[in-house]
Amino acid sequence: MTDTLAIDFGTSNSACAILENGAVRRIAIETDGETLPTAVFFPATRGDMRIGSAAGAALIGGEEGRYMRALKSVLGTQLLHEPRLIGGKRRTISEIITAFLETVKARAEAATGTPLRKALSGRPVRFHSKDDARDTQAEADLRACYLAAGFEDVAFMYEPEAAALASYGAAVSGEIGLIVDIGGGTSDFSVFRMDGARVEILASHGIRLGGTNFDHAVSMSHVMQHLGYGGVLRREMGEGLLPIPNGVYVDLATWEKIPFLYAPETRRMVAQMLPLAVEPQGLSRLGSVLEDELGHELAFAVERGKIAANAAGARAQIDMGVIERGLAAQITEGSLNAALTAYSAQIRETAMETLVRAQIAPWLVQSVVFVGGSSLMGMVAREMADLCPQARQDYGEAFTAVVDGLALATQA
Repeated sequence: MTDTLAIDFGTSNSACAILENGAVRRIAIETDGETLPTAVFFPATRGDMRIGSAAGAALIGGEEGRYMRALKSVLGTQLLHEPRLIGGKRRTISEIITAFLETVKARAEAATGTPLRKALSGRPVRFHSKDDARDTQAEADLRACYLAAGFEDVAFMYEPEAAALASYGAAVSGEIGLIVDIGGGTSDFSVFRMDGARVEILASHGIRLGGTNFDHAVSMSHVMQHLGYGGVLRREMGEGLLPIPNGVYVDLATWEKIPFLYAPETRRMVAQMLPLAVEPQGLSRLGSVLEDELGHELAFAVERGKIAANAAGARAQIDMGVIERGLAAQITEGSLNAALTAYSAQIRETAMETLVRAQIAPWLVQSVVFVGGSSLMGMVAREMADLCPQARQDYGEAFTAVVDGLALATQA
């Protein structure tokens, strides 16, 4: 049996697998499935860190503590190494990612009954779209976390290229395919050609854009107005009005920044603005979100609303009852698409750039393979149908194609 663990460490979900007797064996590192939410929860006073669905259950169950998600998003940034008081102890996100990977490694070793000394990890084509130094640093940061978690050797592979390996069974020799891998934090593309039993990668490209950005856009366009976003304040001295600062709303709509809003200075700022607000109801709700630490519950409600509105002709709502009974924001397929218009264009442009780098005309693509949860958004399918009109659309193993391909790559 191999001693290499294939790990798809994702912004929203993670998975791992090994190659056993030439076949991919996905490892159930979560009690009820092959994928694990990339989330952690630290109890406020005592108790061990919880990961995955157990972390989400603690949050939804109202247990006091600190919930964190989208840990991968801070790789390559200073925020990764800034110590914060979390669960009664000062910790960095780097240490938290390491602890997460340690748990995954231990669960995989328990499931396989063998030591797993090496890791083959997926990585986006670009952690950071336009900053080469930060992109390089992000991989170095993640490598350091793997090594600190107990792996002796770590290698990386672009996630869409791994997905291309896993798509072998769905393609025929000579066929040209396009992988569209849109996860929680990045959008990655690979153009490949089937050459007999071999997958030939013609080009790969990507940008820092994913499902968490979609959530942010939906939150800002549909939800934050109910918390005072866009409102105005009376001046403490003199006449005239001032806009309510946007920063707290931007951070509240950003998964990885939510835990850091629960600071005395933020709560104090909102309390000081409240008596000056022309329409205080929204700011009062914002104060409740910060005081009761409801940011992640709100973010989950936004995510659920986004998914519900994704269906053709859908009318849904974002339930904000956790803040105030009966409070909800309406969302439709049309308003969702309007919120995501700029992102839709970026996805199409990046896919087109990948084809240009591969020197493949869009009408020559015969198969578009969708990978990652956010690739299931209707606007992604529409953009790819317009770009590659001759291609069939394949949704295959959207949530496990990357880890399957990584496992297959361990035999190389």
